[in-house]
Amino acid sequence: MHDSAKPVILPDDVIKVLSSDARISKVELSGSRARGEATPLSDWDFAVTAYQFDDVRDALPQIIRPLHAVVAQWDRLSPIWCYMLILPGPAKVDLLFSHPHQPQGPWVVTASTLAGIDGHFWDWALWLQSKLAASRHDFVGIELRKMHEHLLGPMGVTVPPPSLADAITAYREALDKCERRLGTRVTRTAENTVIPVLRQQTSG
Repeated sequence: MHDSAKPVILPDDVIKVLSSDARISKVELSGSRARGEATPLSDWDFAVTAYQFDDVRDALPQIIRPLHAVVAQWDRLSPIWCYMLILPGPAKVDLLFSHPHQPQGPWVVTASTLAGIDGHFWDWALWLQSKLAASRHDFVGIELRKMHEHLLGPMGVTVPPPSLADAITAYREALDKCERRLGTRVTRTAENTVIPVLRQQTSG
């Protein structure tokens, strides 16, 4: 549950929460935020150094609980271990560990994976919105094709979406069909957190 009385302050609260664990030796803001090149929607990247990475990796869902993340999952496609968060606001936060990670293949859609797929989609969509804000339209096109290969295609979407707005429409329709077919229901918490900022450009 989210504690609405005390919103997360970035980057301070992320650094404080992670640094409070004795197994984590260093937490540093990195990426565009550290360089002073961020747009309002840019993600917050943190380079995290752990004394005992395996222990921290397993304990991370508990460690980050004070941040009240709406979405929290490991990045399936990253070449290093990256824990992706969506915090209320919304704000996309990536916790980056230097340890190598073997990228995974496309999602397999089952009743037990649908919630993870939903979190991945909205994290991806929020990230792409930040790239649109930076006018990186060619990059977004490449990522939408990757999104189709790894997420939308396995859900039954037949062609890659030409825009982020089309990806959102296709995803919503595919999710409804998957829920009916699998007899399950995914909460719309991630969607309701992210969609207000996506509408600013995808509706125009």
